[in-house]
Amino acid sequence: MGKAHSQCISIVISINTVLRRFGLLCVHAKILRLNKAGLPVSWLTREETATLLVKEQVIWSLGEPVMELRGGINRDGIRSMLRLPSIVACDGKVHKGSFDPPLENKFLFRRDKNICLYCGGEYPWQDLSRDHVIPVSKGGSDSWTNVVTSCRRCNNRKADRTPEQANMELIAVPFVPNQYEFLYLTNHAVLADQMEFLSARFSRNIRLIQ
Repeated sequence: MGKAHSQCISIVISINTVLRRFGLLCVHAKILRLNKAGLPVSWLTREETATLLVKEQVIWSLGEPVMELRGGINRDGIRSMLRLPSIVACDGKVHKGSFDPPLENKFLFRRDKNICLYCGGEYPWQDLSRDHVIPVSKGGSDSWTNVVTSCRRCNNRKADRTPEQANMELIAVPFVPNQYEFLYLTNHAVLADQMEFLSARFSRNIRLIQ
């Protein structure tokens, strides 16, 4: 695991410690759902996770419990309690088709860390735009490998030209996030053990941007 990932995991661990201390982790944490083959599928709410556990659809789990749900008291005076792990693998059909992550600006900007891939500046979300490396008017596609995050100034400067025509060099190559990377991009509060699980399969591309 690279230095950037170790720092990221350390930050998440620190945040988790603070959240546990103040009792806030139960409110904000999401559970990482895997299929029975161990591939990440989605993020679950605590209610969705509890339902899967009660219905015995969770076949194995990873990570420390991140929250406890308390129920009613039975005839013996014992209160029911359900501990939710941070990662659960669920039974069900495994889809074998290729992974095709949806392209949305919020995921694109996070892929590129809110950095303009032309000037290298970091900007707030509202000052960013989606730029087509090869303009659509010149046959370029609206796809992960042909779009980058750009500040509005660079986007206006590049206009309807290729980077070569505009004499503007990209600082990183656009790429399609894999299944592990996309789950990371869709959650702004990834827990430490979830990050460790996902980052083990991060590609070289996302590591370069991080």
